[in-house]
Amino acid sequence: MSSKTRKDPATEAFEAGEQLLQQHALFAALRPHINLYRGVENNECPSLGWAVVYANGTLHIHPKRRATPEQWCYVLAHSLLHLGFGHFSTTRAHPREWNLACDLVIARFLHDLKFGQPPPEWNIPDPLPPGSEEELYRGLLDRQLHVVANFPADLGVGGPVRWRSRSMYEWEKLFAACLRKAVHSVVDAAAGALTPVKPISVALQQARSWFVSAYPLLGALATAFELVEDAELCKAHDIRIAAVDFEERRIYFNPHSTLTTRELRFVMAHELLHVGLSHGVRCQGRDPFLWNVACDYVINGWLQEMDIGDLPAFGCLYDPELKGLSAEAVYDLIVRDLRRYRKCMTFAGTQGDILRPKTPAWWAADQGTTLDEFYRSCLAQGCALHREKGRGLLPAGLLAEIQSLQQPPIPWDVQLAQWFDHHFAPREFSRTYARASRRQSSTPDIPRPRTVPQARQAAQLLAVLLDTSGSMSPELLGKALGSVASYSAAREVDAIRLVFCDAATYDQGYVQPEDLAGHVKVRGRGGTILQPALDLLDADSTLPERTPVLIITDAACDIIRVRREHAYLTPANAVLPFPPRGPQFRVK
Repeated sequence: MSSKTRKDPATEAFEAGEQLLQQHALFAALRPHINLYRGVENNECPSLGWAVVYANGTLHIHPKRRATPEQWCYVLAHSLLHLGFGHFSTTRAHPREWNLACDLVIARFLHDLKFGQPPPEWNIPDPLPPGSEEELYRGLLDRQLHVVANFPADLGVGGPVRWRSRSMYEWEKLFAACLRKAVHSVVDAAAGALTPVKPISVALQQARSWFVSAYPLLGALATAFELVEDAELCKAHDIRIAAVDFEERRIYFNPHSTLTTRELRFVMAHELLHVGLSHGVRCQGRDPFLWNVACDYVINGWLQEMDIGDLPAFGCLYDPELKGLSAEAVYDLIVRDLRRYRKCMTFAGTQGDILRPKTPAWWAADQGTTLDEFYRSCLAQGCALHREKGRGLLPAGLLAEIQSLQQPPIPWDVQLAQWFDHHFAPREFSRTYARASRRQSSTPDIPRPRTVPQARQAAQLLAVLLDTSGSMSPELLGKALGSVASYSAAREVDAIRLVFCDAATYDQGYVQPEDLAGHVKVRGRGGTILQPALDLLDADSTLPERTPVLIITDAACDIIRVRREHAYLTPANAVLPFPPRGPQFRVK
């Protein structure tokens, strides 16, 4: 390592001490909630001090002081315990004596914990005086307690305003939760030789048991998933609170998240609804993170209505104005402001809490499809049981999604046929009593009605905008053009206005539906620019305004503005560079 990139010994020792701190079960859970600053500029630590801690969770470290890693981990633990013991909860008339009393209590706690090594210049008395902070404080004021120590004045007043105060954390409750987790981890470690699989925490077991016994909607899904608590794994994958893996049938929880019982229940229900509502499958080529954000908004709104637990302080996306919207509708709204929603934080942090499958085509395989059907059936059975037992009302939007997921998805060609039916009504027939044909001349006196098709007032026309760039696959062209030609002939479309597009526009004029496939020629030029072709159709005086436009593209195109009624025919996983206003038929 060169001299320019090598760290100075003081920094190396401090980082080593911080590593020792994070290896301890108690302090590792407290550390993520602290903003640690060791810079030179605007550092609030006195020149003779070691560290200053503030009630908002800011910790300023002396930037140049030299010490051993054991001394640094002791100083950091000492500062964190000021917050955990609630030493900022009340103000005192004599802050110096109060600071010394608090330091003595913390020193006794760390001595009993046998953690770290105190700096020698602190002159910690041996033995340490017994008593609580209040008792020691009164003893110092009454001169009944004489302590010759050199503890630093490390309880800061106010705190730097540039750090956003995490007021949502009540430090004493947070410390109590961390202490419980540390005790459980020690017990688990002691039982490791007898227990081959590491058990989950009691709080997580209670949360799952609550769904099984008291909330049948998600009970079946809760039993189908393995709950995993692994701090190292969550740290490696940057999972702040929780994430779900559809493929492995696991829900990962960060044991350092220190959620309350009701918050843990909320997060578990959130992840289970991701699974039951097939959000991984319904992504359909959308941006995975933004789709995850849209699903989070919808799920959290439902959970608020259902009163399942409490909204966690971190990663909970909730907006009452989005009530009643589906995940697809919310996605179409948020893609209009990408800069804002890219900064959203899910329960897994800056990534989505729906973990992507290890193999991209996993959901298309038989195993993925079967597992998805299993998830949906669990949610449907839970919904039926929930309503039978009268366990509470469910949001109308959630019920609608559960019911719709039980129906098989409509194939793209059936959706395309329905679109043709909407725009091209079948020809109407009228009854007539005109002279019968000669085949009935044996009984000419008997009038017999017959039906004749009515004449149309205007021709039925369809405009097709076809992307003929080199990226268009022959399979897509074959399926799309074959379906369009057959449906046009069946609906008696008189002619198709055909325009080819890649980097340029090629007007093919009007063609008959049965001749559509024979006119296609892939030119293979780079890029796809569709807007000039749409402008060409708008300028065509022979094309009525009511003529619908079918745009066949692989979605690797420019942003367009379509004035007419229109629809898109794209590959299944294609993502248009804009929110489509017309229907999009995805060809598999």
